[in-house]
Amino acid sequence: MPTNMSLFSVNAILILSTDDRSRILTRYYSAPHAAPGSTNHPGANPYPTVKEQKAFEKGLLEKTNKQTSDVILYDGRVVVFKMEGDVMLYVVGGGDENEIMLFGVVLALRDALTILLKNSTDKRTLVENYDLVSLAIDEIIDDGIILETDPVIIASRVSKPPTQDITSVKNIDLSEQGLLNAWEFGKLKLAERMRQL
Repeated sequence: MPTNMSLFSVNAILILSTDDRSRILTRYYSAPHAAPGSTNHPGANPYPTVKEQKAFEKGLLEKTNKQTSDVILYDGRVVVFKMEGDVMLYVVGGGDENEIMLFGVVLALRDALTILLKNSTDKRTLVENYDLVSLAIDEIIDDGIILETDPVIIASRVSKPPTQDITSVKNIDLSEQGLLNAWEFGKLKLAERMRQL
């Protein structure tokens, strides 16, 4: 039997609220090399519609709400999870996926969010900083492929502004005189363009 030579390992990453059982952020992945519309290959998204996804998430929350372990097999999928405040962080992989690798992903997500949100990983903070949470997940996983599991590197990539933008901002004079100079320069250039027409 041929071995699976794909890097695809994560079917979904979910952040769900335990209080009102709502979705905070969910991402479902399908293997990038699979035929479009095919649902019977390894790595196919078994929950293509939002209705099926919400049913899966509801059952998952009910099953893991009182669990003491961090790894379960649910609906033929390996699910690793961590509870942080009033939210649950889930990473879902295929039934034959390595639990330790998936657990490393959920720990990387938890630790990166802890660094980015300054030890305040609750529903309100996650919603207020949705952009950072989304970027952190994008740094960890791309189309179901695990890219990075070091939380310090993830947090630095998400929170660090691009260096080329910083240098150009330092040279701009934002005082009243600087803005007036920019206005005059713009009027002059516009007048020149109008004369050329």
